[in-house]
Amino acid sequence: MPANYAEEYARSLEDREGFWADAARAVDWFEAPQQVLDASGAPFYRWYPDGVTNSCHNALDRHVAAGRGADAALIYESPATDHRRVLSFGELLDEVTRFAGALRGLGVERGDRVLIYMPMIPETAVAMLACARLGAIHSVVFGGFAAKELATRIDDAKPKVVLSASCGIEVDRIVPYKPLLDGAIEIADAKPERCVVLQRPQHPAELIPGRDLDWEEVRAAGSPVDCVPVASTDPLYVLYTSGTTGVPKGVVRDNGGHLVALTWSLRHIYGVEPGEVWWAASDIGWVVGHSYIVYGPLFLGCASILFEGKPVGTPDAGVYWRTIERNKVAALFTAPTAIRAIKREDPSGEFVKQSDLTAFRTLFLAGERADPDTIQWAEGILGVPVIDHWWQTETGWPVAANCMGLGPLPVKRGSPTKPVPGYSVRVVDEGGDPVPAGTSGNIVLDLPLPPGCLPTLWNNDEGYVRSYLEQFPGCYATGDAGHIDEDGYLYVMGRTDDIINVAGHRLSTGAMEEVLSGHPDVAECAVIGVADSLKGQVPVGFAVLKAGAGRAHTEVEAELVQKVRSEIGPVAAFKQARVVARLPKTRSGKVLRGTMRKMADGERFSVPATIDDPAILDEIQEVLDQL
Repeated sequence: MPANYAEEYARSLEDREGFWADAARAVDWFEAPQQVLDASGAPFYRWYPDGVTNSCHNALDRHVAAGRGADAALIYESPATDHRRVLSFGELLDEVTRFAGALRGLGVERGDRVLIYMPMIPETAVAMLACARLGAIHSVVFGGFAAKELATRIDDAKPKVVLSASCGIEVDRIVPYKPLLDGAIEIADAKPERCVVLQRPQHPAELIPGRDLDWEEVRAAGSPVDCVPVASTDPLYVLYTSGTTGVPKGVVRDNGGHLVALTWSLRHIYGVEPGEVWWAASDIGWVVGHSYIVYGPLFLGCASILFEGKPVGTPDAGVYWRTIERNKVAALFTAPTAIRAIKREDPSGEFVKQSDLTAFRTLFLAGERADPDTIQWAEGILGVPVIDHWWQTETGWPVAANCMGLGPLPVKRGSPTKPVPGYSVRVVDEGGDPVPAGTSGNIVLDLPLPPGCLPTLWNNDEGYVRSYLEQFPGCYATGDAGHIDEDGYLYVMGRTDDIINVAGHRLSTGAMEEVLSGHPDVAECAVIGVADSLKGQVPVGFAVLKAGAGRAHTEVEAELVQKVRSEIGPVAAFKQARVVARLPKTRSGKVLRGTMRKMADGERFSVPATIDDPAILDEIQEVLDQL
């Protein structure tokens, strides 16, 4: 291992291909790549283009072959159902090989898509790995999405099979999945051939004869199958992320680059070793769950915690610490929202004092900006380093972090520290020119992106270029704004587009505006993200009614909230809608959403010279003051 971060980072940019060739030796290949990077199709770069591998083999088979079959691989902790289950590498391999055989029996082959709409249970990880084993492409959709959102993903991915469960379990309620799935398929133009449904005892579902199959019956009929060799550049999965137009973007992840990058990251960024227990407290429906619940830890040979519960309420604010104690967790990765929720319930850290955390050495935070107060509080009660780091669904693994496996750097609260080896990060102005240290601008990543990042969007090369590469030629536009200080530390301050971050979930305000504008009484609308002490941001909607609507504003507001909940889902956390007489606009008709957001957050702002009528801002401020 190189002596320190500076050496590793410098080599990753000066000898890019040598660096990633060395990293590739840590994983298994059926045919080792002779070429590291194919830049012939730039800006569409391909890593290890002539390599042949299989992600499931690297997650399971190779560890069993190395004599680690009895070691823990997946630890299911479900305070939501008061259930715990430990699967060894050997047991998980048996489950996956059998379910892969069951999928093959349903006609799933290499290159086919399988959509997974399931809660945080071991079967979800089994489904993902079974797809990887066959060379099929999985697309996991978070269980909080409503039928309409699910339908758009079905239409884009065109899955041969959908895998689901009868329900998900929240803190105080059961969420039936089957009606949402049925509604989505009814709406969608692309109809899956089969739906396989896992019946959970908390809420069994009605199955539709001829289309729906019982999970356990399908599994029992499956015969174990071997891994299918796939090209390094073959897609492993498609994960949909919010697009600024409200249309989801299918982020593609390849097999080879993803495998190498995640294996490297667990050891060098997160500082964990094979055989240790790692916990990413996220959801498999998000990129963190893909990278660091299922694939990354299993690639390296760690035991991974799969947690079905919440940081508070299942049953209290001590559940995280008891889980760490029971499993001797070395490192936890969660969102700042989770720590803020625990802090709110247990400000003096009494639950921490009741737990033995001697095995625990690092807390990692990501998914939204980690405010310095939250970091300081966590450091104080836990007595371990609290590491903020930054990345995106599109990158698949961290862009900036304090790399614990390379010897940690001094911490600056409010900064995710410095770029991770492999990433060239710059801050530029609107013209693409570099800005001085300490000056805010657009955060961009120089091309080529390192292995593990998206090579394109699903069936949408043009959209990939338009969304990420067009604005700043030669660079990937992150859509985030921030600055780099004199010491090279990066500060990420917020989005430059309409994406807001609600408790670590990226959501499009544009998509919410589309929903509001579909209400028959709404003439025009705007949705902004407002700072929230717990969730980071929450959406607030403003609607101007059509002339002659003649209805009580409170009635319309309630309908708007329910409409967003129905069409996007509870994940949007959309609870505030206000009817206003008019929206602040420029003379050219552009709604001043950025100004409204600053007003809501109490930030200083200047009245734009192009505003149509400054008096409107006073009216909006009155509404904001009432929220």
